Amino acid sequence: MSRHTPGPEAIEAEMLRRLDATAKSICPSEVARGLEPENWRPLMHLVRQAAARLSVAGEVEILRKGKPIPPEAMHGVIRLRRKRPPAGGAGQGPAEGEA
Repeated sequence: MSRHTPGPEAIEAEMLRRLDATAKSICPSEVARGLEPENWRPLMHLVRQAAARLSVAGEVEILRKGKPIPPEAMHGVIRLRRKRPPAGGAGQGPAEGEA
């Protein structure tokens, strides 16, 4: 059993490290297991809170059934992935002279 519970910064750092290591989505339990392999289940609530914070910050997408959802809709089975740039690519903002 762990001597201490990881803080929010440690959880967020582990989440981003794992997301940066893959182009795919991850299960939140992967983050918890990475921090506390033997006693990861008690961390799940904290991992979900970190996912919500990183989603609001624009770093992470929370997925339910493969579709992004807002943090307030998070329940049940979810996955996480790095936030993708908007469709259409960079530099495709509003047209000049838009009124």
